[in-house]
Amino acid sequence: MDITRYKPGIIQLQVLIWVAVLLLIFFSLLPMDGWQKSVIYTVVNTLSYAIIIYGNILILYPALYQKKSFVWYGITVILFLIVTGVLRGYASIILYQHFLLIKPFPLNLLMLLGYVPGGVLIYVLSLVFRIAIAYFTLKQQTEEILLQKSQAELNLLKSQVQPHFLFNVLNNIYYRVYKVDPLSAGLIERLSDIMRYFVDESPKEVVPVATEVAFIENYMALEKIRIRHGASIDFEKTYNPELRIPPMLLMTFVENIFKHGIDKSLKQNQVHISLIQQDGYLLFKTSNRRVDPVTGDQPGGFGIANLTKRLSMLYGTKFELTIDSEGELYTAFLKIPV
Repeated sequence: MDITRYKPGIIQLQVLIWVAVLLLIFFSLLPMDGWQKSVIYTVVNTLSYAIIIYGNILILYPALYQKKSFVWYGITVILFLIVTGVLRGYASIILYQHFLLIKPFPLNLLMLLGYVPGGVLIYVLSLVFRIAIAYFTLKQQTEEILLQKSQAELNLLKSQVQPHFLFNVLNNIYYRVYKVDPLSAGLIERLSDIMRYFVDESPKEVVPVATEVAFIENYMALEKIRIRHGASIDFEKTYNPELRIPPMLLMTFVENIFKHGIDKSLKQNQVHISLIQQDGYLLFKTSNRRVDPVTGDQPGGFGIANLTKRLSMLYGTKFELTIDSEGELYTAFLKIPV
Protein backbone atom coordinates (compact mmCIF):
# COMPACT_ATOMS: atom_id res chain seq x y z
CA MET A 1 0.00 0.00 0.00
CA ASP A 2 1.71 3.13 -1.24
CA ILE A 3 0.77 6.32 0.57
CA THR A 4 1.52 8.33 -2.58
CA ARG A 5 -1.42 6.64 -4.25
CA TYR A 6 -3.97 7.82 -1.69
CA LYS A 7 -6.64 10.19 -2.91
CA PRO A 8 -6.69 13.72 -1.48
CA GLY A 9 -9.75 12.93 0.63
CA ILE A 10 -8.01 10.00 2.33
CA ILE A 11 -4.88 12.06 2.99
CA GLN A 12 -6.99 14.83 4.54
CA LEU A 13 -8.75 12.25 6.72
CA GLN A 14 -5.40 10.97 8.01
CA VAL A 15 -4.21 14.51 8.74
CA LEU A 16 -7.38 15.18 10.75
CA ILE A 17 -6.92 11.95 12.71
CA TRP A 18 -3.33 12.80 13.64
CA VAL A 19 -4.23 16.35 14.61
CA ALA A 20 -6.99 14.93 16.83
CA VAL A 21 -4.50 12.48 18.42
CA LEU A 22 -2.01 15.28 19.11
CA LEU A 23 -4.62 17.51 20.73
CA LEU A 24 -6.14 14.66 22.73
CA ILE A 25 -2.80 13.58 24.20
CA PHE A 26 -1.64 17.13 24.89
CA PHE A 27 -4.78 18.38 26.65
CA SER A 28 -5.20 15.16 28.63
CA LEU A 29 -1.71 15.63 30.11
CA LEU A 30 -1.71 19.40 30.46
CA PRO A 31 -3.50 19.69 33.85
CA MET A 32 -1.07 17.28 35.57
CA ASP A 33 2.28 17.71 33.80
CA GLY A 34 2.35 21.30 32.57
CA TRP A 35 2.79 22.44 29.03
CA GLN A 36 6.50 21.63 28.57
CA LYS A 37 6.30 18.03 29.66
CA SER A 38 3.01 17.62 27.80
CA VAL A 39 4.54 18.91 24.57
CA ILE A 40 7.54 16.58 24.85
CA TYR A 41 5.40 13.54 25.65
CA THR A 42 2.90 14.37 22.90
CA VAL A 43 5.49 14.88 20.16
CA VAL A 44 7.65 11.88 21.03
CA ASN A 45 4.77 9.46 21.46
CA THR A 46 2.78 10.64 18.45
CA LEU A 47 5.90 10.34 16.29
CA SER A 48 6.53 6.82 17.56
CA TYR A 49 2.89 5.91 16.93
CA ALA A 50 3.19 7.16 13.34
CA ILE A 51 6.42 5.17 12.81
CA ILE A 52 4.78 1.98 14.07
CA ILE A 53 1.57 2.43 12.08
CA TYR A 54 3.07 3.48 8.76
CA GLY A 55 6.10 1.22 9.14
CA ASN A 56 3.72 -1.71 9.41
CA ILE A 57 1.08 -0.85 6.81
CA LEU A 58 3.49 0.56 4.20
CA ILE A 59 6.57 -1.67 4.61
CA LEU A 60 6.28 -4.76 6.80
CA TYR A 61 2.75 -5.87 5.92
CA PRO A 62 3.05 -5.65 2.10
CA ALA A 63 6.70 -6.79 1.99
CA LEU A 64 6.30 -9.85 4.21
CA TYR A 65 2.74 -10.71 5.25
CA GLN A 66 1.13 -10.27 1.83
CA LYS A 67 3.91 -12.41 0.34
CA LYS A 68 3.03 -15.14 2.87
CA SER A 69 6.30 -14.84 4.81
CA PHE A 70 4.36 -15.11 8.07
CA VAL A 71 7.24 -16.26 10.29
CA TRP A 72 9.57 -13.52 9.11
CA TYR A 73 6.75 -11.02 9.45
CA GLY A 74 6.19 -12.01 13.09
CA ILE A 75 9.91 -11.87 13.91
CA THR A 76 10.34 -8.53 12.15
CA VAL A 77 7.33 -7.01 13.93
CA ILE A 78 8.69 -8.05 17.34
CA LEU A 79 12.12 -6.57 16.61
CA PHE A 80 10.49 -3.46 15.13
CA LEU A 81 8.37 -2.88 18.26
CA ILE A 82 11.37 -3.42 20.55
CA VAL A 83 13.57 -0.96 18.63
CA THR A 84 10.78 1.61 18.40
CA GLY A 85 9.96 1.30 22.11
CA VAL A 86 13.60 1.62 23.18
CA LEU A 87 14.12 4.68 20.98
CA ARG A 88 10.91 6.24 22.28
CA GLY A 89 12.00 5.75 25.87
CA TYR A 90 15.49 7.07 25.21
CA ALA A 91 14.19 10.16 23.38
CA SER A 92 11.64 10.89 26.12
CA ILE A 93 14.18 10.67 28.95
CA ILE A 94 16.85 12.71 27.15
CA LEU A 95 14.36 15.44 26.21
CA TYR A 96 12.97 15.56 29.77
CA GLN A 97 16.48 15.98 31.17
CA HIS A 98 17.37 18.68 28.66
CA PHE A 99 14.25 20.86 28.66
CA LEU A 100 13.03 20.28 32.21
CA LEU A 101 16.51 20.53 33.72
CA ILE A 102 16.20 17.13 35.37
CA LYS A 103 19.42 15.78 36.80
CA PRO A 104 20.78 13.11 34.43
CA PHE A 105 20.67 9.55 35.70
CA PRO A 106 22.15 6.41 34.17
CA LEU A 107 20.00 4.59 31.62
CA ASN A 108 19.79 0.82 31.35
CA LEU A 109 18.19 -1.47 28.80
CA LEU A 110 15.62 -2.83 31.23
CA MET A 111 14.33 0.69 31.89
CA LEU A 112 14.04 1.38 28.15
CA LEU A 113 12.31 -1.95 27.48
CA GLY A 114 9.51 -0.74 29.74
CA TYR A 115 8.39 1.48 26.89
CA VAL A 116 7.91 -1.45 24.48
CA PRO A 117 4.49 -2.80 25.64
CA GLY A 118 2.82 0.51 24.77
CA GLY A 119 3.74 -0.05 21.13
CA VAL A 120 1.91 -3.39 20.97
CA LEU A 121 -1.50 -1.73 21.18
CA ILE A 122 -0.44 0.80 18.56
CA TYR A 123 0.60 -2.10 16.29
CA VAL A 124 -2.87 -3.63 16.66
CA LEU A 125 -4.38 -0.23 15.88
CA SER A 126 -2.19 -0.05 12.76
CA LEU A 127 -4.00 -3.09 11.40
CA VAL A 128 -7.34 -1.40 12.06
CA PHE A 129 -5.96 1.78 10.51
CA ARG A 130 -4.93 -0.12 7.40
CA ILE A 131 -8.38 -1.72 7.07
CA ALA A 132 -9.99 1.71 7.38
CA ILE A 133 -7.74 3.21 4.70
CA ALA A 134 -8.36 0.23 2.39
CA TYR A 135 -12.12 0.67 2.91
CA PHE A 136 -12.11 4.36 2.03
CA THR A 137 -9.79 3.73 -0.94
CA LEU A 138 -12.10 1.02 -2.26
CA LYS A 139 -15.11 3.25 -1.69
CA GLN A 140 -13.55 6.07 -3.72
CA GLN A 141 -12.52 3.69 -6.49
CA THR A 142 -16.04 2.29 -6.63
CA GLU A 143 -17.48 5.78 -6.90
CA GLU A 144 -15.03 6.60 -9.70
CA ILE A 145 -15.94 3.43 -11.59
CA LEU A 146 -19.65 4.19 -11.26
CA LEU A 147 -19.06 7.77 -12.41
CA GLN A 148 -17.03 6.61 -15.41
CA LYS A 149 -19.65 3.99 -16.24
CA SER A 150 -22.41 6.61 -16.12
CA GLN A 151 -20.35 8.97 -18.28
CA ALA A 152 -19.62 6.19 -20.77
CA GLU A 153 -23.29 5.30 -20.97
CA LEU A 154 -24.18 8.95 -21.50
CA ASN A 155 -21.58 9.29 -24.25
CA LEU A 156 -22.83 6.09 -25.84
CA LEU A 157 -26.41 7.38 -25.85
CA LYS A 158 -25.23 10.60 -27.46
CA SER A 159 -23.45 8.66 -30.19
CA GLN A 160 -26.30 6.25 -30.92
CA VAL A 161 -27.99 8.01 -33.83
CA GLN A 162 -30.57 5.44 -34.79
CA PRO A 163 -28.10 2.50 -34.63
CA HIS A 164 -30.64 -0.05 -35.80
CA PHE A 165 -31.33 2.08 -38.86
CA LEU A 166 -27.61 2.02 -39.66
CA PHE A 167 -27.45 -1.74 -39.16
CA ASN A 168 -30.36 -2.27 -41.54
CA VAL A 169 -28.71 -0.05 -44.13
CA LEU A 170 -25.43 -1.96 -43.77
CA ASN A 171 -27.26 -5.27 -44.18
CA ASN A 172 -28.91 -4.04 -47.37
CA ILE A 173 -25.56 -2.84 -48.71
CA TYR A 174 -24.01 -6.18 -47.75
CA TYR A 175 -26.50 -8.22 -49.78
CA ARG A 176 -26.12 -5.98 -52.82
CA VAL A 177 -22.32 -6.00 -52.69
CA TYR A 178 -22.11 -9.73 -52.02
CA LYS A 179 -23.44 -10.51 -55.49
CA VAL A 180 -20.58 -8.73 -57.23
CA ASP A 181 -17.76 -8.62 -54.64
CA PRO A 182 -17.97 -11.20 -51.80
CA LEU A 183 -14.67 -10.01 -50.28
CA SER A 184 -15.90 -6.44 -49.86
CA ALA A 185 -19.20 -7.77 -48.53
CA GLY A 186 -17.28 -9.66 -45.86
CA LEU A 187 -15.60 -6.44 -44.77
CA ILE A 188 -18.98 -4.72 -44.53
CA GLU A 189 -20.18 -7.57 -42.34
CA ARG A 190 -17.17 -7.14 -40.05
CA LEU A 191 -17.87 -3.40 -39.80
CA SER A 192 -21.46 -4.17 -38.85
CA ASP A 193 -20.26 -6.58 -36.14
CA ILE A 194 -17.90 -3.93 -34.74
CA MET A 195 -20.73 -1.40 -34.56
CA ARG A 196 -22.98 -3.93 -32.82
CA TYR A 197 -20.23 -4.59 -30.31
CA PHE A 198 -20.00 -0.88 -29.46
CA VAL A 199 -23.78 -0.59 -29.09
CA ASP A 200 -24.66 -3.90 -27.40
CA GLU A 201 -21.54 -5.14 -25.60
CA SER A 202 -19.30 -2.22 -24.59
CA PRO A 203 -21.79 -0.79 -22.01
CA LYS A 204 -21.71 -4.09 -20.10
CA GLU A 205 -19.47 -4.68 -17.10
CA VAL A 206 -18.13 -7.96 -18.51
CA VAL A 207 -18.42 -9.77 -21.84
CA PRO A 208 -17.46 -13.28 -22.99
CA VAL A 209 -13.81 -13.36 -23.93
CA ALA A 210 -14.81 -14.94 -27.26
CA THR A 211 -16.87 -11.83 -28.04
CA GLU A 212 -13.89 -9.62 -27.21
CA VAL A 213 -11.65 -11.73 -29.46
CA ALA A 214 -14.17 -11.58 -32.33
CA PHE A 215 -14.24 -7.79 -31.99
CA ILE A 216 -10.42 -7.64 -32.13
CA GLU A 217 -10.29 -9.92 -35.18
CA ASN A 218 -12.90 -7.83 -37.00
CA TYR A 219 -10.92 -4.70 -36.22
CA MET A 220 -7.68 -6.24 -37.50
CA ALA A 221 -9.36 -7.40 -40.72
CA LEU A 222 -10.54 -3.86 -41.46
CA GLU A 223 -7.17 -2.34 -40.56
CA LYS A 224 -5.42 -4.66 -43.01
CA ILE A 225 -7.17 -2.87 -45.86
CA ARG A 226 -5.04 0.21 -45.23
CA ILE A 227 -1.76 -1.72 -45.39
CA ARG A 228 -0.29 -1.86 -48.88
CA HIS A 229 1.38 -5.24 -48.59
CA GLY A 230 -0.74 -6.62 -45.78
CA ALA A 231 0.48 -8.00 -42.49
CA SER A 232 1.17 -11.45 -41.14
CA ILE A 233 -0.65 -11.76 -37.82
CA ASP A 234 -0.20 -14.82 -35.63
CA PHE A 235 -2.97 -14.87 -33.01
CA GLU A 236 -2.55 -17.63 -30.42
CA LYS A 237 -5.63 -18.29 -28.26
CA THR A 238 -6.06 -20.67 -25.34
CA TYR A 239 -8.85 -19.92 -22.86
CA ASN A 240 -12.09 -21.17 -21.35
CA PRO A 241 -15.03 -20.15 -23.59
CA GLU A 242 -17.05 -19.38 -20.45
CA LEU A 243 -14.52 -16.80 -19.27
CA ARG A 244 -15.72 -13.17 -19.04
CA ILE A 245 -13.64 -9.99 -18.92
CA PRO A 246 -14.36 -6.23 -18.93
CA PRO A 247 -14.95 -4.98 -22.50
CA MET A 248 -12.34 -3.02 -24.49
CA LEU A 249 -9.61 -4.08 -22.08
CA LEU A 250 -7.26 -5.47 -24.72
CA MET A 251 -8.01 -3.09 -27.54
CA THR A 252 -5.42 -0.41 -26.69
CA PHE A 253 -2.53 -2.73 -27.51
CA VAL A 254 -4.06 -3.87 -30.81
CA GLU A 255 -4.73 -0.28 -31.82
CA ASN A 256 -1.11 0.61 -31.08
CA ILE A 257 0.07 -2.17 -33.38
CA PHE A 258 -1.67 -0.65 -36.38
CA LYS A 259 -0.98 2.94 -35.38
CA HIS A 260 2.71 2.61 -34.64
CA GLY A 261 3.89 -0.94 -35.40
CA ILE A 262 3.16 -1.32 -39.09
CA ASP A 263 5.46 -0.03 -41.82
CA LYS A 264 3.21 0.32 -44.87
CA SER A 265 6.22 0.37 -47.19
CA LEU A 266 7.44 -3.09 -46.09
CA LYS A 267 6.24 -6.36 -47.54
CA GLN A 268 6.84 -8.20 -44.29
CA ASN A 269 5.03 -6.93 -41.20
CA GLN A 270 5.13 -9.67 -38.60
CA VAL A 271 2.78 -9.39 -35.63
CA HIS A 272 2.38 -11.93 -32.84
CA ILE A 273 -0.55 -11.83 -30.42
CA SER A 274 -1.29 -14.36 -27.69
CA LEU A 275 -4.21 -14.65 -25.29
CA ILE A 276 -3.69 -17.48 -22.81
CA GLN A 277 -5.55 -18.46 -19.65
CA GLN A 278 -3.12 -19.94 -17.13
CA ASP A 279 -3.13 -20.59 -13.37
CA GLY A 280 -6.04 -18.28 -12.61
CA TYR A 281 -4.76 -15.46 -14.80
CA LEU A 282 -5.36 -14.25 -18.34
CA LEU A 283 -2.13 -13.42 -20.15
CA PHE A 284 -2.28 -11.09 -23.17
CA LYS A 285 0.85 -10.30 -25.14
CA THR A 286 1.51 -8.42 -28.36
CA SER A 287 4.80 -8.22 -30.22
CA ASN A 288 5.52 -6.28 -33.38
CA ARG A 289 8.30 -4.49 -35.20
CA ARG A 290 9.06 -1.11 -33.66
CA VAL A 291 8.37 1.81 -35.99
CA ASP A 292 9.40 5.22 -34.61
CA PRO A 293 6.21 7.31 -34.47
CA VAL A 294 5.75 11.04 -34.52
CA THR A 295 2.85 11.02 -32.10
CA GLY A 296 0.59 8.50 -30.48
CA ASP A 297 0.07 6.16 -27.60
CA GLN A 298 3.60 5.17 -26.77
CA PRO A 299 4.64 4.19 -23.25
CA GLY A 300 3.29 6.97 -21.07
CA GLY A 301 0.83 8.09 -23.77
CA PHE A 302 -2.85 8.73 -23.15
CA GLY A 303 -4.02 5.29 -24.27
CA ILE A 304 -1.66 3.37 -21.99
CA ALA A 305 -2.16 5.87 -19.14
CA ASN A 306 -5.95 5.56 -19.33
CA LEU A 307 -5.73 1.77 -19.52
CA THR A 308 -3.45 1.68 -16.46
CA LYS A 309 -5.89 3.81 -14.49
CA ARG A 310 -8.79 1.58 -15.50
CA LEU A 311 -6.86 -1.56 -14.56
CA SER A 312 -6.04 -0.05 -11.16
CA MET A 313 -9.71 0.64 -10.50
CA LEU A 314 -10.76 -2.85 -11.64
CA TYR A 315 -8.00 -4.96 -10.09
CA GLY A 316 -6.14 -2.77 -7.59
CA THR A 317 -2.57 -4.10 -7.50
CA LYS A 318 -3.48 -7.59 -8.73
CA PHE A 319 -2.56 -6.97 -12.36
CA GLU A 320 0.73 -6.76 -14.22
CA LEU A 321 1.37 -4.44 -17.16
CA THR A 322 4.77 -4.20 -18.79
CA ILE A 323 5.88 -2.53 -22.01
CA ASP A 324 9.24 -3.05 -23.66
CA SER A 325 10.03 -0.64 -26.48
CA GLU A 326 13.77 -1.19 -26.60
CA GLY A 327 15.46 -2.78 -29.60
CA GLU A 328 13.62 -3.67 -32.80
CA LEU A 329 10.53 -5.12 -31.15
CA TYR A 330 7.72 -3.38 -29.30
CA THR A 331 6.26 -5.81 -26.76
CA ALA A 332 3.29 -5.29 -24.47
CA PHE A 333 2.25 -7.75 -21.76
CA LEU A 334 -0.86 -7.73 -19.59
CA LYS A 335 -1.69 -10.17 -16.78
CA ILE A 336 -5.07 -9.99 -15.04
CA PRO A 337 -6.79 -12.34 -12.57
CA VAL A 338 -9.84 -14.27 -13.77
